[in-house]
Amino acid sequence: MAEFTMPALGADMTEGRLLEWLVGPGDRVSRGDIVAVVDTAKAAIEVECFETGTVERLLVEPGTTVPVGAALAVIEPAGTGPPHAEGEAPEAASAVEPVEPVEPVEPVEPAEGPEGPHVTPLVRHLAEASGVDLSVVHGTGPGGRITRADVTGAAAAAGPGTSRPSRAPVQPVAEPPTAPRREAARVRATPMARRLAAESGIDLAEVRGTGAGGAVRAADVRAATVTRPAPPPSPGGPPSPAVARPEAMRRAVGDLMARSKREIPHYYLSTTVDLAAAIGWLHERNRRLPVPERLVPAALLLKAAALAAREVPELNGFWAEDGFTPAPAVHLGVAVALRGGGLIAPALHDAADLPVPELMARLRDLVSRARAGRLRGSEATDPTITVTSLGDQGVEAVFGVIYPPQVALVGLGKVVERPWAAEGMIGVRPVVTATLSADHRASDGATGARYLAVLDRLLQTPEEL
Repeated sequence: MAEFTMPALGADMTEGRLLEWLVGPGDRVSRGDIVAVVDTAKAAIEVECFETGTVERLLVEPGTTVPVGAALAVIEPAGTGPPHAEGEAPEAASAVEPVEPVEPVEPVEPAEGPEGPHVTPLVRHLAEASGVDLSVVHGTGPGGRITRADVTGAAAAAGPGTSRPSRAPVQPVAEPPTAPRREAARVRATPMARRLAAESGIDLAEVRGTGAGGAVRAADVRAATVTRPAPPPSPGGPPSPAVARPEAMRRAVGDLMARSKREIPHYYLSTTVDLAAAIGWLHERNRRLPVPERLVPAALLLKAAALAAREVPELNGFWAEDGFTPAPAVHLGVAVALRGGGLIAPALHDAADLPVPELMARLRDLVSRARAGRLRGSEATDPTITVTSLGDQGVEAVFGVIYPPQVALVGLGKVVERPWAAEGMIGVRPVVTATLSADHRASDGATGARYLAVLDRLLQTPEEL
């Protein structure tokens, strides 16, 4: 048997709160499948499974806080069966009643084997939340595999009024007396979202869902709770997790930044980059393309930052007790301000190898999922260097604090027009201030200056990015 444990989803994470199971006993899972949602105080993270097999039992109930490394579930590896005593029939061993999850999800028959291709737990969960019958969905993934996009498309095609497939009914959570009466079936919501709504007195019909087909997720209920005045706490009782979340996130970010400033000897550099060539290339490219395919300057800046990190590997990696370890690839952390307050910096994986249009598409997807509470564990744990930008808010220069165990952070400001001398002539050109915060234990000012010089050079030939 293999244990699925609470992962470390950040350098400062010592414990996490299990928010939601996306699988139950008997479900087949593959390595990389999303099986649970965990609250890290900074964000709700979708956690991947690192085993292939069958979920035998769930050990932790949703809403429980456990330390990093604690067992959450038991998974029977693929190709093995439940143990039984010599001479005992296998049926006797398998007759033990499995532990059911506390928040049961209405079952969706797995589309595997003769009935169809393998469907991941997350896709099954999305189908359940959207009222989509997987048996009639055409899979567009490898081998006919049904993907998230297939379920989302089927839900959109069916429309909000489509009835759910006929299956065993799920007992709905009773609504608070103050909530208006309505038919619960008209609101698509996950079990965890229904429970949080009941606890917070939130009417699900008034919550905008960000899940597939407009389904309401737990993160949507929390966001709706934050926008309302907090109810007076009961005497001696703790505040609702949904209400306390922004304060908890602010405390977690503050603690990490305080540790960073206390332990890391920062040094800071800045330079001003002429973007005339980059902006001119963008305008020429974009005028020939439809609006959805056009690029913005941020895409070029991020790609250049990633390529510069690969060219100056002393700034791309991690500092541990035994020294600096360079990372084998550039996973560019992108600082994202969350709508409910707080900050998170998930990773754009292999950013240096992505074509600029694909990098921009992944950036949009990453920001959208970060704000909807749908990040994956790998995106939250392995950025190798982080970029932060406040240019959209009018800030011209930002000197950031390094995210440990990383050793550098790049700041990008607003693109502004300034007088600029070039080739003996003075004119007005678009420029951006690029800054670097770096760890003096891993590099020195000469290395940091080389990074900014490479960043500048790359932006002068945007067609090569």
